[in-house]
Amino acid sequence: MDIEKLKASVIGEVDTHRHQLNELSLRIHSNPELGFQEIKAVAWLTQYLEENGFSIEQGICELPTAFRGSYGQGKPAIAILAEYDALPKLGHACGHNLIAACAVGAGIASKLATDQFGGNILIIGTPAEELYGGKAIMTERGGFDNLDIAMIVHPGVHDTATTRALACQALEVEFFGKAAHAAARPEAGINALEAMVQSFVAINSLRQHIKDKAQVHGIITDGGEAANVVPAHSAGVFLVRAEDNTYLDELKQKVINCFIGAATASGARLEYRWADVSYAPLRNNLSLAQLFRQNMQSLGRKVKLADPSIAFGSTDMGNVSQLVPSIHPMVAIAPEEVVVHSPQFASAAASEAGSRSLFDAAKALAMTVVDLVANPEIVTKIKEEFRQEK
Repeated sequence: MDIEKLKASVIGEVDTHRHQLNELSLRIHSNPELGFQEIKAVAWLTQYLEENGFSIEQGICELPTAFRGSYGQGKPAIAILAEYDALPKLGHACGHNLIAACAVGAGIASKLATDQFGGNILIIGTPAEELYGGKAIMTERGGFDNLDIAMIVHPGVHDTATTRALACQALEVEFFGKAAHAAARPEAGINALEAMVQSFVAINSLRQHIKDKAQVHGIITDGGEAANVVPAHSAGVFLVRAEDNTYLDELKQKVINCFIGAATASGARLEYRWADVSYAPLRNNLSLAQLFRQNMQSLGRKVKLADPSIAFGSTDMGNVSQLVPSIHPMVAIAPEEVVVHSPQFASAAASEAGSRSLFDAAKALAMTVVDLVANPEIVTKIKEEFRQEK
């Protein structure tokens, strides 16, 4: 079959499933589930994949809400990743309902390509991107071994084929002081809250002397119980981000020194714990990104290859991209002034514009699969680019 005709066929296949994919997206949106609790979403996604010819493995990588759907066999092994966790109190304010339905739609349409040329299409369900780095855990447990390509499309406010995402690790901090009456006997107390406040001051001073794209930010989760009692305990959660893992390690020590200094000054005892999982920086495979961009543009969307002014933050897709050639394009579902992780973005994830973007992204992913399975030399080029960048 002519490649352009095959691309037209996969576009038509996405349109055939348009109603069901939209319903799937809206159902997940209406039933937000936090990381590692996405039981309903996984049931709906895997049922639809199974109904459309995919073999399903549940609970992969020892994670109950991770799954792998597979169709076809042999090489190339191309994974399209699904996310479906929601944010606390904000629901799907990152649009993961769209990511999930997009991945399923792209996978079903891609069957036409593997039927014609061979290859293996995998829809890998990855839980808990938002808070726990599900893909980082899955990476450590072999969830992405033996893949040739990995792709995911994320909703946003710009159309770009590549995404800039930073290495990141979370830090939990506690100070332990001594309670006392804040008016009658303040000298008898040790103020744990003051230690936390001094830490913020020190971090603010540190920001002047770190690299431009590095970031440190956090919140106080416990600051005491009564204004007239010297706080005996304070706690906070912080995120440290950098462009690469080497500088992340350097910056982590500088941040800890801020807390150590505050503990020394206040007399409070410091305890801290780095998260077990860290998010790696995202590696964009440019050859693969160019393919996706061309396919999106053929659908009438103006897509930039990259936009250095746009920072996504951090994503556990970065961990996958360190192992296998990957892309993490963004597709616009809302105007530029709408902020991701906001109620407005959550509304956009259930809007008509969100649905249109879902279908375009699914079509472009499936068309990219056509390019990959029909042209083994392109896969070779992509893998060689990946090796050279290591």
